[in-house]
Amino acid sequence: MRAIADKISQSSSPLFSFEILPPLKGNSVYRVYAIIDKLLEFDPAYINITSHHSEAIYVPQPDGSHRRTTIRRRPGTVAIAAAIQNKYSIPAVPHIICKGFSKDETEYALLDLNFLGITNLLLLRGDSKSLDTKHQNPEKYHQYATDLQQQVNDFNAGIGIDGTKIEGIDTPFSYGMACYPEKHEEAPNMQFDLEYAKMKVDNGAKYLVTQMFFDNEKYFEFVRLCREAGIDVPIIPGIKPVTKAHQMTVLPKVFHLDIPEAFSKELMKCRDDKEVAACGVEWCTAQCRELIDRGVPGIHFYTHYASDSVREVAKAVY
Repeated sequence: MRAIADKISQSSSPLFSFEILPPLKGNSVYRVYAIIDKLLEFDPAYINITSHHSEAIYVPQPDGSHRRTTIRRRPGTVAIAAAIQNKYSIPAVPHIICKGFSKDETEYALLDLNFLGITNLLLLRGDSKSLDTKHQNPEKYHQYATDLQQQVNDFNAGIGIDGTKIEGIDTPFSYGMACYPEKHEEAPNMQFDLEYAKMKVDNGAKYLVTQMFFDNEKYFEFVRLCREAGIDVPIIPGIKPVTKAHQMTVLPKVFHLDIPEAFSKELMKCRDDKEVAACGVEWCTAQCRELIDRGVPGIHFYTHYASDSVREVAKAVY
C-alpha cells in the first residue's frame, strides 16, 4: 500500500478519508463493515482506526470494599486494520497511542503491523482522562507522542527498544501526527504548540491531521502560522458533523474547541435531534465546500455516531 503522504502529493483533488472505532467488545466486525460500505462510493483514500487503552474501574465487593480491575472496551485495532485492508484493498491507518500502552506492547504492535503489510500509522499521545497513570512506570511508558515517534523511528531503522537488531523491516512505517488549530489543551500558548508541531515534522511526521473544528478561519490562520514556522507538510482538516443537541456543550468541553456563535444560534432553534442532525449537515457541508475551494489536501471525517451525516456531506461535496 502506498504511503498516505504519497497519495496526498499525487492527488489532483482533495482526498476523502474517515475514521472509525473498533466495535465494542462482543460486537461483530460487520458493524464496522456497514459503516465503510456506506461511504465506499466516495472513494476513500484511507481509513483510520482508533485505538483505546484499558480503563481502570473499581468493582463493588460483597463486603462493601472495591476491587480495582482493568477492562478494555474496544479491543482489536491491529486486527480491525488488517481486516479492512484485506477486505477493501484500501490503506488502513491504525492509531498508535502511548497512553495506556507500554513500550513493549507498542513494539509487538509494530511487529504485527509490519508482518501484515500495514505500514501507514497515525501516532498520538491518546486520552489519559480515564487512565490511572499513577500505576504506570515512566520507564516502561512513553509520556508524549514525540517519545512514541522516536520508538517508531528506531523501529524503522531496525532497532528494538532494548537496542537489539530487528530483522525484516522491508517497508518502514510512514506516519502522520495530530495538530490543534485551537491549541492543545495543555499547551501554555499557541507559539509553544507550533514549536511542538514543528518538532513532530522535523522528526519525521509526513503530514498532520487537525483536531475537529467548526470555524474554518481558525484552520486557515493555523495553517498560515505553521507555514511561517517552517512546517511544510500537508495539514489535513479533521471535520465532524454535529448530530445531537448535547454535543453543543459536550464537544467544547471534551475537545477544547469553540462552536461559532452563528452555528450555535441555529442549533438552539432545533426542536429535536433530527433537526440538529440536519443543521449539522448544512453547516458541515458549507465548511467542506469552503475548505475545498481554498485548496485543502483532503478532508478527514470523524464518523463516530455520525456516519449517516458524513455520507450526506460527502454526497454534496465529492
